[in-house]
Parts: sequence; structure tokens; C-alpha cells
Amino acid sequence: MIITYTHADGLYVNMTNRCSNACDFCVRSHGDTIYGNLWLDREPTVEEIKESIFSRDLSAFSEIVFCGYGEPTVRLSDMLEIARCIREKTDISIRVNTNGHSDLIAGRSTAKDFAGLFDVVSISLNTSDPEIYNEMCLPKYEGAHKALIDFAASVKNYVPRVVLSVVDTTISPEDIEKCRKIAENIGVEFRLREYI
Repeated sequence: MIITYTHADGLYVNMTNRCSNACDFCVRSHGDTIYGNLWLDREPTVEEIKESIFSRDLSAFSEIVFCGYGEPTVRLSDMLEIARCIREKTDISIRVNTNGHSDLIAGRSTAKDFAGLFDVVSISLNTSDPEIYNEMCLPKYEGAHKALIDFAASVKNYVPRVVLSVVDTTISPEDIEKCRKIAENIGVEFRLREYI
């Protein structure tokens, strides 16, 4: 069972396979050749995750990233506990890659929870159009597209860097520019991701 894995100069944390989206372009839908088999037999405990992280030489990495085959905020309280523990031991940068559904999953505003723990929150916007988002990402929640934008606008008040991202080959150049404008309008960064 792969709990942590490496990519470039990052140490990635694979906490869950649960996700509130079922995106048709997601890497987990296209085999296990990129990062290895990140499908979990069961969700690792907080202690198992900490053990996996701290068994590594953290000086070899520029950041720790909560990102696996699921949505990390499905286990929000566990993720926050682990981030707190990392913060107590090192000043390494901590990022979460998320679909931005944290508030929907928790049923409350969660932005403040990220304060002092995360350096970067990277949110997959995927498209500027809520209807296309529903078709492309098949979210479990109604209003998911608006909710992720609202979350981005809120969490930027508590985290140094917030990034809205889209995948370069999944939407049109016109839609990419509309997404860039959404990020600009709420005062967060925009990133065009290469399709893996």
C-alpha cells in the first residue's frame, strides 16, 4: 500500500481513494503506470501516514503535497492533524491539491482551518462553465462549481498562495482565458496544467 510517493522534488501523501468528483480525465482512471498503484486496500491511519512521512529524509524535498487517488479534504480533520505535526517538526512547504469541495464535504465553512498550516492550496477549476463542470467532473454535490470558486476566494485570506488550475487539453483556449479571468477576479493565481 503506497501512502507516500515522490514526484519531482515533492513528497506526496495518498490518504484516501474517496472523491466527491468522478472526472473523466483523472489520472486514476487511466492506469497505474505514472505514480505506481495508489489504490489503497484501506485508508491508512493518521499514525501510519505520519510514520510514512517521517521515515523519509524530508531535507530531500521542497514540499509535502496532500494528493493521491482521492480528495484529501474528505479526511479534513486527519489532514489538518498531520499538517500540524509536520509544522511542529519542520518548516517544509505544505500544499494540498484539492477539488475545492471542502465546504460541501464538511457542511460548513472550512477556510480558516487551513490557516498557519498550508503554504499553498491548489484547486482544480477545470472549466469556467458550471454545466460543463457537471458533465466533465460528475460532482456528488449540487452547486459544486460555484462552491469551489467561493472556497478559493475565502481560503486566500488564510493561506499565502491559492491557485486555480485547469488542464490544457480538456477545454478550449477560449475557456482557458475565461478561467484565467475567474482567478484574476477573485485575486488568486491561475495555472495551466499539462495533461498527464
